[in-house]
Amino acid sequence: MVYLKRKADDFLAHWKNDAGHMPLIVKGARQVGKTESIRRFALANYESVIEINFVEEPKYKSIVSDGYSVDDIVKNISLIDPSKRFAPGATLIFFDEFQDFPEISTALKFFCADGRYDVICSGSLLGLNYKRIESNSVGYKTDYTMYSLDFEEFLWAKGYGGDFVAAMSENMAELKPFSDTMMRVCSSAFLDFSVLGGMPAVVRLYIENGSFEGTLSVQRQLILDYKEDVRKYVDGADQTRILNIFNHIPAQLAKENKKFQLSKVARGARFSDYRGCLEWLCDAGIVNVCYCLNFPELPLKGNYDESKYKVYFADSGLLVAMLDDEAQEDLRANKNLGVYKGAMYENIVGEALTKSGYGLFYYKREDSTLEEDFFVRTASELLPVEVKARGGRSKSLATLISSDRYPDIRRGIKLTGGNVGFQNNVYTIPYFCTFLLKEWMKTI
Repeated sequence: MVYLKRKADDFLAHWKNDAGHMPLIVKGARQVGKTESIRRFALANYESVIEINFVEEPKYKSIVSDGYSVDDIVKNISLIDPSKRFAPGATLIFFDEFQDFPEISTALKFFCADGRYDVICSGSLLGLNYKRIESNSVGYKTDYTMYSLDFEEFLWAKGYGGDFVAAMSENMAELKPFSDTMMRVCSSAFLDFSVLGGMPAVVRLYIENGSFEGTLSVQRQLILDYKEDVRKYVDGADQTRILNIFNHIPAQLAKENKKFQLSKVARGARFSDYRGCLEWLCDAGIVNVCYCLNFPELPLKGNYDESKYKVYFADSGLLVAMLDDEAQEDLRANKNLGVYKGAMYENIVGEALTKSGYGLFYYKREDSTLEEDFFVRTASELLPVEVKARGGRSKSLATLISSDRYPDIRRGIKLTGGNVGFQNNVYTIPYFCTFLLKEWMKTI
């Protein structure tokens, strides 16, 4: 099976090489590649790997029956399976599907103080129990969030190495237009990535087959798996509410006004009833929520209306998988995004910004005369980001930059299908460079 190189690989290596490293918690949505990356890292770096999956092997939930000390836990693991070997200084204990037994987090402070064994915990729905996990282990662990592949990792999967990405970064830093060949290669790869998304199972099938064959079936199975998680972990009315939100995302994104409207989900739906349901989808890593700013100025945190928001899928492949059959065929056969073009590009940009560590915010003036898709910031400056599915002027962007009403905004970014450029204080950047924005912002 093809192994897909991940950014998590470098993080795990740095974590191990840090002399004072603490137990590690790897968070992320289901099937983004957490277990595969951790297992590969473990087998390459430790003499002994103790892997315990609390879903597949619930018997291991009894390992804390005598207390949370390292010696008690090691003793009880050995009683359940005498073949497991604990070599001090050369053993990794990997607690997988950690969300099914968050009580083990209490032991992390003891493993941290003891220091004989490295510990990694991982799970697909950790966000749901994270407040409890945090209270049990605060100060004694390191957190890392893993996402599905971003475009850089997708390029690696296609065989393009670090030099290729470095050349892209150089073009951006120097505002030097890409060559025709580079534009053609990157644009084609990015369109494929837009259709596939970054779920490892989908990307791997595409790489192995050299085509889209079978990828839609895998994407749709992922959708079913997510819905099954809702049924498994959520009770009562909230189960229906969460699934209603999930099912309505594509249709709401396809509208001109992409603000998520609960009135379209269910008659008489109230924000207070659905707030926790949206948080559940967010905590599970299934969606990204983009909040409407009260006013486009710094700081961003606290400066937004939590009742006004757009909802994007955390992986654009999930959006693609939920389109109707006619749109699917047009998309895969003709590379035509149809009525979903704006939705697709906004979702992809929101996904890339989230994977880069940005929070998502948009702005729409009450009189609807000005609207901006996203915002990014430097230490002292706010930059509006406009996503242009088609060419043409960016009236809102020009207004935000030129008006004295918005002193924190002096420049803007327009993401398009075109080349790199800079004019009238607007940086034009190809969509396929969105993953580079955060590093590029340091150069401007």
